[in-house]
Amino acid sequence: MKISSVVKRTGVPKETIHFYIREGLLRKPRKSGINIADYNENHVKQIRFIKELRDNYYFPIPLIKKIIRKVKKQPASERTFFELHSKYFRPADRLLTEEIAGRDAFHETTGLGRKWIRRAEEWGLIEPQVHDGKPVYSLDDVAIGKLMVDMDHIGFGPKDGHDPEDLRYIADFVKEFVVNSFKKYYQTNLEKLSGADFARKRDQFHEVISLFFYYLYRKFARQAIHRLLESEDPE
Repeated sequence: MKISSVVKRTGVPKETIHFYIREGLLRKPRKSGINIADYNENHVKQIRFIKELRDNYYFPIPLIKKIIRKVKKQPASERTFFELHSKYFRPADRLLTEEIAGRDAFHETTGLGRKWIRRAEEWGLIEPQVHDGKPVYSLDDVAIGKLMVDMDHIGFGPKDGHDPEDLRYIADFVKEFVVNSFKKYYQTNLEKLSGADFARKRDQFHEVISLFFYYLYRKFARQAIHRLLESEDPE
């Protein structure tokens, strides 16, 4: 693809792209003719990654070089983790992004089809609050919608034989666990609930347990895949 297409898809000026190439952050594009450079999807991906590090973390070029070298040495699973972590775990976004009002706006923001928005709401995956007769979606709802779209893009959607309703059972299980465990804990600590210090610790705990679920699932998924591969090994 031409550099004009790369500029359009990444939002990075061509002068900056040329600078990244000179600095060794990007591979030189293949020449398809005299003064004609042919960029590919890897260039787009890499430029977006560099832009992410610059815009959201304000990393200097020398540090970005080190990060890129380190990422290249990682196994594919770790690179995937790093890319998705960078996409979804950006604290500043929670300060800059507002709630989404209306299903049309939610559709435009997440890319999730209207039929799947309705189903996700029926399944309890997405639970908007209603204000002035209009559904209002939280930042967590937006992230879940985007993740459902990503699942489809990487080959785990309905057309690939994956049943999205399986996500409903995950949501039901997690919700039941959260409600029961929190209810039991809070009922034995009622005298603390009004204190400001407890409120701070409570919010910290919610985030810690969220990360605990995240890493626990990641660990079990790796173990399951490893066992499946071992069972397929003729040796």
